[in-house]
Amino acid sequence: MTDSILIIDDNEDILEFLSVVLGDTYTLHLAANGEIAQEILDKEVVNLIISDIMMPGIDGFELCRKVKSDVEYCHIPIILLTSKNTYQAHIEGLEVGADAYIQKPFSSELLQVQIVNLLKNRRKIKEHFASSPFDDVAVMAHSKTDEAFLRKLDEYIKENIKDPNIEIDTLAEHMYMSRTTFYRKIKSLSSLSPKELIDITRLKKAASLIAENEFSLNEISRMVGYSSQSLFSRNFQKYFKMAPMEYFRSLPKK
Repeated sequence: MTDSILIIDDNEDILEFLSVVLGDTYTLHLAANGEIAQEILDKEVVNLIISDIMMPGIDGFELCRKVKSDVEYCHIPIILLTSKNTYQAHIEGLEVGADAYIQKPFSSELLQVQIVNLLKNRRKIKEHFASSPFDDVAVMAHSKTDEAFLRKLDEYIKENIKDPNIEIDTLAEHMYMSRTTFYRKIKSLSSLSPKELIDITRLKKAASLIAENEFSLNEISRMVGYSSQSLFSRNFQKYFKMAPMEYFRSLPKK
């Protein structure tokens, strides 16, 4: 799936230029100000934000501060563009949580490399979490806000892990979000749907139980909410690239 980038700048020439430079590679959402940007964030899955600093109304610093302090969006990396060539402006950009800071006029190649690196690093973390039996959910957190969100979510799933029918609506309500907002947050943060995240949480718990070697696979599958051992084995293979018994044999013997 193509990554989605929100570009915010009150200069139409810059929006047009960035559309030409990035439009063939990414899905773009364009906003002339912070208010329009907020409307887009409320409706779309956004993987990265590029924002000018000097804008009427909500400037780039304020926008960055708002995004990084809001649990719904704080995982989104932000690149700030500025014509302010001062250390103070650079420091302020980092203080409000910007992930990268590029001075105007800028090289389109430099911007593209920054985008690729930010998205690639996030993608590697997500892929590693999904494929590693023991990686903690907090590995995907890019801020204290994200970590608290993921910890609360993980605790709820584990408390109800024996229930094969954990409802997404109930989970969203527990996280004080609408179903749509919750889905968008999980998808952007992990590249997984809420259902897939629940499945992986079940399987990671199963992996820890397999390592303890105290229960049969049939018992473990029921303990983590699978009514079918065959489905449990298929999902284990799907995410961890090995069958449960193969995983057990791969563990160091005590």
